[in-house]
Amino acid sequence: MESLEEKVVAVIIVGGPAEGTRFRPLSFNTPKPLLPLAGRPMVHHPISACKKIPNLAQIFLIGFYEGKEFALYVSSISNELQVPVRYLKEDKPHGSAGSLYYFQDQIMEDSPSHIFLLNCDVCCNFPLPNMLDAQKRYGGMGTLLVIKVSAESANQFGELVADPITKELLHYTEKPETFVSDLINCGVYIFTPKIFDAIEDVYMRQEDRANVHHVTSFEALQITARSPPTDFVRLDQDILSPLAGKRQLYTYETMDFWEQIKTPGISIKCSALYLAQFRIASPDLLAKGDGTKNATVVGDVCIHPSAKVHPTAKVISC
Repeated sequence: MESLEEKVVAVIIVGGPAEGTRFRPLSFNTPKPLLPLAGRPMVHHPISACKKIPNLAQIFLIGFYEGKEFALYVSSISNELQVPVRYLKEDKPHGSAGSLYYFQDQIMEDSPSHIFLLNCDVCCNFPLPNMLDAQKRYGGMGTLLVIKVSAESANQFGELVADPITKELLHYTEKPETFVSDLINCGVYIFTPKIFDAIEDVYMRQEDRANVHHVTSFEALQITARSPPTDFVRLDQDILSPLAGKRQLYTYETMDFWEQIKTPGISIKCSALYLAQFRIASPDLLAKGDGTKNATVVGDVCIHPSAKVHPTAKVISC
């Protein structure tokens, strides 16, 4: 029988100012993760999904925005969901896996049995409790959320091959030049604490390679200038690819919607997807009106509480 004290934490990667360039000028004054999507900040959707995880202890937001830019929102969402949400600021980019390792002490404060890792710019239904159940069945180091897409668009993402029976990750390649598979990485993961050992192994190998040659101080400066830092670890190339086919990583396929929020145009589509989800899961978040006392509302619409809409108006979803 599982211990009721077994805890889970969630980490959401929010990036930094240099990563919101496609959203300019909108992102000049507001960090991309706080831009509105279906009436809520973009990062609100993965955070609220984490609330459904059994035995959730904490949610961490990791990025390199200034802490003051997230302070008010973090306080507000913590009170709203009654779950501790903390923002952890990197001193510099460490990579998606490196940032986990950089804040290992904070992430492991509650001695969690599992760690969710989500990217802020992912739009989906986040089947996190199902992924947790699947991860416990598989028994490996981690599980990736995956989805099938068209063969024409697959090479824009990380393509992978999984065993159709066991769901083990057999092969992984990031944005390949030639077609590998129509199954792609969704950017949502669950790991056991063993992930930190895997990241540490990468660090050690990178440091060993950096120290292989005895060079002059001038040569060392030249090598440093053209080589990635040894404390930068990418989850896809440095962890997923090498561990594929070693009975460490598994997949959980979603049949629901999924998008990567890369441009303002895609964010409009994602707003519509989330609003449609609200209709089923949280209908109280949608506006209502039949034109008698309130404006006529057609379709899935969210109206900000501060907005005033005349009763004769008609609001139609896009």
